[in-house]
Amino acid sequence: QVQLMESGGGSVQAGGSLRLSCAHPRDRYYCMGWFRQAPGKEREGVAAINIDGRISIADSVKGRFILSEDSESILSLQMNSLKPEDTAKYYCALDYTGLATCSAQEPWHIPRFGYWGRGTQVTVSS
Repeated sequence: QVQLMESGGGSVQAGGSLRLSCAHPRDRYYCMGWFRQAPGKEREGVAAINIDGRISIADSVKGRFILSEDSESILSLQMNSLKPEDTAKYYCALDYTGLATCSAQEPWHIPRFGYWGRGTQVTVSS
């Protein structure tokens, strides 16, 4: 059974930083990414890495968020210069099929990510 586990969320003031980590299986995946969902809003893609190691970052966080593979089983999201609008629950997700879009410049086809963690809350106060 595929399990994803996020950690690192918390509360921070605007301008601060947080580092999220996602523990995931060492299996080869087509795409793995971070998504977020704020109350009353749709889930949106934040950053992802594909099977070739290409990283894609959403325009809303580009220049502030950094995606990295810390090891074969840890995917991290370094979040700097946080803003109140970054407040959301953050999820990591995996696609093993290759059907999801692994690019912030295209529709994410979020339902095609077949495996999701339970999420970690990030709250940024002004």
